[in-house]
Amino acid sequence: MAAPSAGADNLRGMPPRRRTPVAEGHSALLACRAADWAADRRTTATAVRYTLEELATVAPGRTVEVRVPPHGAVQCIEGPVHTRGTPPNVIETDAATWLRLAVGDLTWEAATGAALVRASGQRAHLDGLLPLTSLRLDP
Repeated sequence: MAAPSAGADNLRGMPPRRRTPVAEGHSALLACRAADWAADRRTTATAVRYTLEELATVAPGRTVEVRVPPHGAVQCIEGPVHTRGTPPNVIETDAATWLRLAVGDLTWEAATGAALVRASGQRAHLDGLLPLTSLRLDP
């Protein structure tokens, strides 16, 4: 019998495997913040992927897809699982907005009120999950 795939673990509510080393991601996040969210593309991509992975770790599941094109996307939040086609609950934003949300420099309410975030679907919100307190960015 074949071993279960990594995708099967996600279906059971397991957090995804980290692809960005924590130290590297944290360093990139600090660099982005120091550059007023305008760091080079590679640093920004690393910071975005790191924070998306952190979101998926804090809120595992497959109900909501958070997209930060072109850098990454992650499925998170427990609830009904969607497996084919476009997910019914999608959140999409740019890298600078996502990073500001992740560290608490921008609130969810302010971002949605200013149309910096596109959210579609009944469960497409990150209320109570942002900022990601596990990131521990001390001034």
